[in-house]
Amino acid sequence: VQLQASGGGSVQAGDSLRLACAGSGGTFRNYHMGWFRQAPGKEREFVSSTSRGGSGTQYADFVKGRFTMSRDNAKSTVYLQMNSLKPEDTAVYYCAAKSILTGPYNYWGNGTLVTVSS
Repeated sequence: VQLQASGGGSVQAGDSLRLACAGSGGTFRNYHMGWFRQAPGKEREFVSSTSRGGSGTQYADFVKGRFTMSRDNAKSTVYLQMNSLKPEDTAVYYCAAKSILTGPYNYWGNGTLVTVSS
């Protein structure tokens, strides 16, 4: 499956953004999906994940209560609604897909840059 992320931009602290990740070339509903991010000079870190059917969504502690991940299998798209953004949320955000829930992410999309200024 090929993944294309979009929706990044430059915003002020406290603003919101919604990222989207569209899948193609595969049966989207068969994949568990995740969002990761990589800030300048830091390693990539987990942000959120959801299972094939959209249940069992998990979040990193630093985004709980602020970010919401959802998926629309009919549109082969997952979303990351990001509210109350902070400067420390500045990063390149990546979506990823995997076939096996307990396995590694096999497919990675391009990144979309989110910049939050104070």
